[in-house]
Amino acid sequence: MDHRKVTEMLKHIVMWKLKDIAQGRTKKENAELMKEMLEGLKEKIPEIDKMEVGINIDPSDAAFDVVLYSEFMDEKALVSYQKHPEHVRVADFVSKINEKRVVVDYLA
Repeated sequence: MDHRKVTEMLKHIVMWKLKDIAQGRTKKENAELMKEMLEGLKEKIPEIDKMEVGINIDPSDAAFDVVLYSEFMDEKALVSYQKHPEHVRVADFVSKINEKRVVVDYLA
């Protein structure tokens, strides 16, 4: 039996449905720009342990358009990430192009 301490990671998942047209761009253009902006945070915010951004390929009405999967050491690291000026800048842009957002944070 392995007696090493298991360290839990905080997993942060966010999904967005984007507006068809916003900020002078199409949904597809905004999804691509949003992905680029979110992925750029990995190099700017040290609290991010892992980050993956995906653009949906499923045409279903139930599908969301963009998903963010990220991992943090703990809640303190997540809060630090959320308050970071670069995250705030991206979140401000995303708030202008999305019509619905859902989030799940859990320890695993």
